[in-house]
Amino acid sequence: MQKLVIEGGYPLSGTIRISGAKNAVLKMMAAALLGKGKFVIYDVPAIKDVYTMLGVLTTLGVEAKLQDSVLTMEVDQVSGDTPTELVQEMRASIQVMGPLLARLGWVRIAKPGGCAIGDRPIDLHLQNLARLGAVIDESHGFITARCQRLTGQEISLDYPSVGATENIMMAATLAKGKTVIHNAAREPEIVDVQNFLNQMGAHVYGAGTSVIVVEGVDQDHLGSTEYTVIPDRIEAGTYLIAGAITQSKITLENVIPQHIQVLLSKLLEANAKLTVGLNRITLEGGKTILPTNIITLPYPGFATDLQPQFMSLMTLADGSSVIKETVYSHRFGHVEELRRMGANIQVDSNSAIVRGVKQLTGARVKATDLRAGAALILAGLAAKGTTEITGIEHIVRGYEKLVDKLRSIGAKIELVSEG
Repeated sequence: MQKLVIEGGYPLSGTIRISGAKNAVLKMMAAALLGKGKFVIYDVPAIKDVYTMLGVLTTLGVEAKLQDSVLTMEVDQVSGDTPTELVQEMRASIQVMGPLLARLGWVRIAKPGGCAIGDRPIDLHLQNLARLGAVIDESHGFITARCQRLTGQEISLDYPSVGATENIMMAATLAKGKTVIHNAAREPEIVDVQNFLNQMGAHVYGAGTSVIVVEGVDQDHLGSTEYTVIPDRIEAGTYLIAGAITQSKITLENVIPQHIQVLLSKLLEANAKLTVGLNRITLEGGKTILPTNIITLPYPGFATDLQPQFMSLMTLADGSSVIKETVYSHRFGHVEELRRMGANIQVDSNSAIVRGVKQLTGARVKATDLRAGAALILAGLAAKGTTEITGIEHIVRGYEKLVDKLRSIGAKIELVSEG
């Protein structure tokens, strides 16, 4: 077992390069199952979630390796029987369901796992794959789906789910006829997956809007491609908040500012100064952090994956803020841990009232999920004294070289063995 140890109170200074987007790469890896040939993806982060998906693909028959941020996959014959243990480690593994079903006509998958941040039902995935023609059976902790060939349909999502949008979009690439997805999620990662699919030979358009159209093609149309993934907007947002909470000046490279426009607006409200370029952002934290309210919403609203980190910032604001979480039902797991550090936070249903304090104090805390862990790191950077963070297996799932990147800009942080 390992933990993170942080000596807080030190200013940060320097430049960080943002890694490729975790939530785009994982779906592209699933999408490669639709075709045959060699698939190369550049700027892939070496994180646990990527290695877990590599394990899933390898078990299915794909030759895959990640070296120096370059992911290479050789896809030929594949199996539809997914590895139970790996699937249960990570929710994103549900994304192999649509591609395998469309390609093979069947798939068997264990119900997926992931961070415990509230209800994230896969009903939208299953009911809409069924609308495309799949016969689905759920029993004994497994989901089995079968079809002759999927058939294009008009689909209206009850909620703009990112995962369901991508799963349906990928499955529809090999369906007979046209599929139209209404109320589709609009996240930048979906646009990236669309572009990857089209480079494979698919006919998909509309990603980034609420209506996505997929013209089905035959399986032999989909093959080899090379692609560079977009930067990770959640990683970028996390480091910007690190600069704001430590009242420091830092620069990010390899970032797309439009993807985090709402966060940038909120950081300005919180009294940070920003200099924004084409793929570069410099933030200078204000000497006083001003209270700022946020409501999490599907893209292009404020990202739920940045809510815990922004709450850490607001714990030191000069006044009170209201943070409302509308995406996940249990995404306040970091609140009790921040309280251990001296934060004044009151939770009422899906809202948190954060009354800023003069100073946080280092404490022993536990990361309950990926983004909660990031929030505790940010709080530790600003706190007086030493903060020890356990449960870091959640954090390494989603941030590449986090300790190295923070140390490169002056953070006093290290990974040490427990006991």
